Amino acid sequence: MQKLTEMDSSFLQQETPRTPMHISPILVYDQSARRDHPVRFKEILTTFERNLHKSTIFRRKLAGGAFGLDTPYWVEDPDFDLEFHVRHIALPQPGDWRQFCILLARLHARGLDMKRPLWEAYVIEGLNKVAGLPKHSFAIMLKIHHSAIDGISGAEIITAIHSLTDELVPPPADDPWRGESDPSEWQVWSQASVNTLRRPATFFDKIQRLVPAVIRANRQSAEHRAMQRAPMVRCRFNGPVSSTRVTDALIMDLEQVKAIRRAVEGATVNDAIVAIVGGGLRKYLQSKNELPDTTLSCTAPINMRQGSSSTSSGNQVSNMTISMATDIADPLERLRAVNLSARESKAYAEALGTSVIMDMSEIMVPQVLGWSMRAVSLATASSNVPLPFNVVISNVPGPQATLYLAGARLDLIMGMGPLLHTMGLFHGVFSAAGRITINFLSCREMLPDPAFYQQCLREAFEELRRATQRAASAAARSMARPNRARLPPV
Repeated sequence: MQKLTEMDSSFLQQETPRTPMHISPILVYDQSARRDHPVRFKEILTTFERNLHKSTIFRRKLAGGAFGLDTPYWVEDPDFDLEFHVRHIALPQPGDWRQFCILLARLHARGLDMKRPLWEAYVIEGLNKVAGLPKHSFAIMLKIHHSAIDGISGAEIITAIHSLTDELVPPPADDPWRGESDPSEWQVWSQASVNTLRRPATFFDKIQRLVPAVIRANRQSAEHRAMQRAPMVRCRFNGPVSSTRVTDALIMDLEQVKAIRRAVEGATVNDAIVAIVGGGLRKYLQSKNELPDTTLSCTAPINMRQGSSSTSSGNQVSNMTISMATDIADPLERLRAVNLSARESKAYAEALGTSVIMDMSEIMVPQVLGWSMRAVSLATASSNVPLPFNVVISNVPGPQATLYLAGARLDLIMGMGPLLHTMGLFHGVFSAAGRITINFLSCREMLPDPAFYQQCLREAFEELRRATQRAASAAARSMARPNRARLPPV
């Protein structure tokens, strides 16, 4: 039995029918090496069953919580049923990429059963007609609640169900797991009472640490500031979200994206991704006559795990706000501007410290925190108040080695995250097997034409790739030009 942290519990408080708070990695497998023996659903079930011991997330459910006066507990579910969580479906006709995206969006739009362990897995077959995917491939879409994982721990869950060899199923594991009873009413309410009495002292303790941290971060940020902070503006993705979802993805060669970032000294792959999304948003909003004169910004989660916590579950993240330079037409200049903004924002986040967001979440009663967050979110979504960021870009490092599941090779990773009011466009970035994907998610009312937005992203990627190639060629010609020393005058 383990209590949730206040930060993990905050994602439960934000759960509504319009804003289900789960993360959905999508894994595509190439089983061409197994033509004589295609992967069967029973083998996938066995693979999950024999890997359950690798993560506590799989078999624990929520209990307690004292009606929101305290955070709930994780308990091992004595009624755990693997076949409830792992399901087998086929892609409907016509079985193409568009239908694949529609299916993923509909599955993601449904909330999880909050009385069971907070995850599901959908094994999807019938992908033969999906352009860009291997023949006879299949996919697995995971749904895991954000209260249990962030992007980094989610990537570790992906690793947990895979192997480094193409074995059909892993060997049986020594798994001494046992279910647990829910905490008693006395235990729940007595602990809630103690924590409530402690909260005023906790409030003053956290404030004493928060104020100096913010002052220090602002001072250091001012000393190293390379550019003005992006002005706060709004766009169509900053209103109230509906319960519908739409999705699509841009799949790119990872080496081409790495070549793009090398065009600007100090730039990262994440900078290149932000510049591509900035270019795509610029094109999309221009087509709607909605492009602001000043730049839009994104928020990007950053991993705050250190040392021994690097493999722990739950949420240990901070966020940085990055200008996407949507007001800059030149793609290479946009990348330079993104790099400057990202460096400044990362320095601010590091100066602020790793525990500030978690400290802030511990100050309020969980239910009050949830009410406050929902009220502020809805009020802001329905007003014209400018926002510090407009979209979300979450870049999760992919596996460093080739992974297999039931003998099938992991060929592609995509991923969708939660939407919130005022945060109606999410970009999940994953890399695997030499490719990197930008998988975006929105609601149908905000993004009625996801295929067009995907086209805008692709055009922005190609423009940036060509611009960096021209810059590299010009630099190479300059280096190759012979140095002609001038002759002294006679």
